Amino acid sequence: MATSPTIKIKKYPNRRLYDTVNSTYVTLNQVSDLIKAGHQVKVVDAKSKEDVTAFILTQIIMEQAKNGSWTLPVSLLHLVIQFGESVLNDFFEKYLEKTIQNYLAYRHTMDEQFERYLDLGLNLSQMTQKTIKELTPLAFAHLSSKNLRETNNKKDKG
Repeated sequence: MATSPTIKIKKYPNRRLYDTVNSTYVTLNQVSDLIKAGHQVKVVDAKSKEDVTAFILTQIIMEQAKNGSWTLPVSLLHLVIQFGESVLNDFFEKYLEKTIQNYLAYRHTMDEQFERYLDLGLNLSQMTQKTIKELTPLAFAHLSSKNLRETNNKKDKG
């Protein structure tokens, strides 16, 4: 999956966000849409020049949770609060992102494979329908009775 160039966003003290690439103010929802479209964003405080990307992304997640559209499991939230920066920071940076990327790649591969199976199934279904049309119930009965007569004739002669 090709990544898009990072979109730099400035965060002003009045909580407004400014997309420097498109020269327009954006909302948290619009930043979320950019990310969903595959863009990376970097949010920098306009005054202090501090990177506040994690804060803004967390804020987006909180808004989604508040609206009921997405939440993290309570047990995971407890762990995040309990262990905070010490244990979980390393885990999130080193393993979680890679795990999610691997899962998405696996899911994509499985979706493609499933599509192939469906296509194969449709072809088999069409071949079966064609074969069934060529076979008539009387032809099958005729072959069965013919085989039975031949077997009986062999017994009678033998």
